[in-house]
Amino acid sequence: MSSSAPTAPGAPVLDAELCYRAVRSRDRRFDGMFWTAVRTTGIYCRPSCPARTPAYGNVTFHPSAAAAQGAGFRACKRCLPDATPGSPEWDVAGELAGRAMRLIGDGVVDREGVPGLAERVGYTPRHLTRLLTAELGAGPLALARARRAQTARTLLESTTLPITDVAFAAGFSSVRQFNATVREVYAASPGELRGRAGLVAGDAPGAAGTAGTLTLRLAVRTPFAAAAMLAFLAYHVVPGMEVVDGTTYARTLDLPHGPGIVVVDLAETGATDVAQVPVTFHLLDLRDTTAALERVRRLLDGDADPLALAEHFAGDPVVAPLAAATPGLRVPGAVDGPELALRAVVGQQVSVTGARTVTGRMVASYGVPLPPALRDVVPGLTHLFPRPATLAEVADVDLPMPRARGRALAGLAGALADGTIRLDRGPDRDDVRRALVALPGIGPWTADYVALRALGHPDVFLPTDIGVRNALVGLGHDATAVPALLASAEPGWRPWRSYALLYLWNTLMPVVDAPVLPAASLDPEGP
Repeated sequence: MSSSAPTAPGAPVLDAELCYRAVRSRDRRFDGMFWTAVRTTGIYCRPSCPARTPAYGNVTFHPSAAAAQGAGFRACKRCLPDATPGSPEWDVAGELAGRAMRLIGDGVVDREGVPGLAERVGYTPRHLTRLLTAELGAGPLALARARRAQTARTLLESTTLPITDVAFAAGFSSVRQFNATVREVYAASPGELRGRAGLVAGDAPGAAGTAGTLTLRLAVRTPFAAAAMLAFLAYHVVPGMEVVDGTTYARTLDLPHGPGIVVVDLAETGATDVAQVPVTFHLLDLRDTTAALERVRRLLDGDADPLALAEHFAGDPVVAPLAAATPGLRVPGAVDGPELALRAVVGQQVSVTGARTVTGRMVASYGVPLPPALRDVVPGLTHLFPRPATLAEVADVDLPMPRARGRALAGLAGALADGTIRLDRGPDRDDVRRALVALPGIGPWTADYVALRALGHPDVFLPTDIGVRNALVGLGHDATAVPALLASAEPGWRPWRSYALLYLWNTLMPVVDAPVLPAASLDPEGP
């Protein structure tokens, strides 16, 4: 964020004049970074709201939608301010507010209450509430309530689920609480919100073809390099738990209340503001809707700010041409941190094709079979990834890999199973890295790769990665000059080195235009 931009949500005070400047210019780059409340109308908006700009003296600025709601303002019906992607600053700073918001989005408060959230981020409930109120203008309960309201509105306006099902799918504990919250936040009843969308039971848009099937749209800032995301995911697809068919990526999900399947349509979009990525969920338990949405958002790096990234790399001789060729490139995340980490260990010192093959055997032998209700939903999806506790028992004796790597896999699986290491984005990233490299067989490359994808760290770079070297050589740089080139360029890539890394890796990605993937061509320890 430039020095002339409004203060990020992690700061205790927003600069009103700078915020108003963004509102007056309807600058969408700040959507999700602060919210504008208008005293004369009683509503709050995103900075880019197309309505007439209110007078400076009539507005206040809030670091979260929950803060605006807590101050008595209702969501604007025109710009839908609660539906904006989250702040990219959450991952840049990696501080408490961002870590807590990721867990709140995953439904931790709904499932475990404030004590559960506090335990995951390492604070007492009282201190956590005090810190979040200071940074985001609202405590964890209010932040969770705002997230539930937004999920409920999305379900009401895009599906034909019965209203009672919407209430529980959004995370509310009762229909009465659901009705009261929706009326307070949107100044409309749940039925009125659904009526505005023109949906009735049996309508095709978003209709549930079978129980637990939801078709929604996930908002991401544009430009969004959907084809590049698809190519990366397809290149790493594991048989039995992932499938790519045309422009769709599908995979199994291990969710808090049961298994599920997600199908993401990654066709390129021509949107000029916020892209709406079609996502279809097949869930055994609708209470997993919030968690499923958050995990797919992490996978797609949905809160990234591509315009800020493009501006940051504009003058860089290495990355600028790559960014211009593929605007809106994202860092593919992970729907499950432990799964990503275990897959990274399997992939040590082997090709991507070799890692896919071994992981596919693991899934077939030790994964959790999908229940009958999900087994034939997407052809080719048969299992969930094996649980860490299972792999801790078999990894060093029964898997087709060198014994040293098997022991490393078993050690990591054991640490994940007993909670010694948690990869849910709650703990401090530096603490997680130290815990990972302390395990036998887990080196800096693996720990940083986990930080890159499982923890959403935007400032990770892998200077010893063979894929980085091959990418630079492919761009015309002499192999012997690569270390010096990286040493001089890397400081200028901060705090977005992860994106520089992905731009380099992207030059090596094969084009995916069919379900059958080409043979892997990257060397060991490539992406």
